[in-house]
Amino acid sequence: MARRYGGNPAGTVILLIADIAALILILWIALFLLDANTANGLVDWMRDAANWLSGWSRGLFTIESDNWRAVVNYGLPALVYLLIGHAIAGRVNRA
Repeated sequence: MARRYGGNPAGTVILLIADIAALILILWIALFLLDANTANGLVDWMRDAANWLSGWSRGLFTIESDNWRAVVNYGLPALVYLLIGHAIAGRVNRA
């Protein structure tokens, strides 16, 4: 596994966790917008994982459109995980 900052392995683990969390959320947004079959096991797992990862932010904004609501409710936590995860990893790698 290549280290993105060439520093502490803990920083790499933090980056990996943040990136995977954001990827799951982004993939769920795509599956939702493409109207994926929720009876499919993978789609069901993605929905459950995305709901768990975004539990703190869902319903933060009241938006009429289902598509925009999904983008905001799952996109915001994806962005937060990326920003905070990368910031913490950068601090760990500088220490």
